[in-house]
Amino acid sequence: MLEVRGVRSSYGAVQAVREVSFELHPGEVLAILGPNGAGKSTLANTIAGLHTLSQGRVRLAGVDLTRARATVVARSGLTLVPQGRRVFGSCTVAEHLQLAGLHARPDALPPDQVLEIFPRLGDRRDVRARRLSGGEQQMLAIARAVLLGPAVLVMDEPTEGLAPSLVTGVGRLIGLLRDKGVATLLMEQPGPFPRAVADKVATMDRGELATPRRAHDSTQEVGPSR
Repeated sequence: MLEVRGVRSSYGAVQAVREVSFELHPGEVLAILGPNGAGKSTLANTIAGLHTLSQGRVRLAGVDLTRARATVVARSGLTLVPQGRRVFGSCTVAEHLQLAGLHARPDALPPDQVLEIFPRLGDRRDVRARRLSGGEQQMLAIARAVLLGPAVLVMDEPTEGLAPSLVTGVGRLIGLLRDKGVATLLMEQPGPFPRAVADKVATMDRGELATPRRAHDSTQEVGPSR
C-alpha cells in the first residue's frame, strides 16, 4: 500500500502541494484531476523522489520513502511516467525496452503483451527516440515504465498528445495492471477517460486535494476545502 500523509512541497516561497494525504491499495486506480498549475506534477514528482518534500511522509509497503532518492524509490517498486516523456533521444525504441527489461521486477508484464497494445512501437523498434513523434514518445515512456514491473505506477497526464485509439490502449494497459495487483496513481485533466478507468477520483486545486470518492458515485464531487 502507498501511504501519503500530510505532504507539502514548495518551490522557494511558493507552496505547490499543501497537506496532501491519501492511501492507494494494491490493484486500485486513483485519478487526481485538476487543471495545469493545480500541483499534480509536483505531487507526482515528490512521491517519486524527484522533488524533496518540506513536510509529511511517504511510505510504500511499510517502507519509509519520505526523503529517499528517486533511484531508491524506483527500486522499492514505485515507477513514474513523467509529464514531458523524458526518453533518451539517442537510444532506439528497442534499447529503451531492453534497458527496462534488465531492471524489471518479478512478475512484470512481458514485452510482447505491451507491444500488442502499442504495436506502433514494434514497427519503430530501430528508430531513435528523438525521431519519434510526440505520441510515439509518450507510448515509449509508458511502455518503459510498465516493463519495469512496478507495484505502484504513477502516471502524469499519460494521454497527453495521444490519439483516441491510443488512449483506449492506455486504458487497457491500466486494466491489465489492475488485474496483476498493480496500483495506479493517475494525474489527469478532468474528462471522461480518468473517470472510466479509475476506482476513485479526487480533484486538486492550488495544491489542495479533495477527499477521494468512488469514480462512479452519483454524489456531486466536492473540491478542496478552504
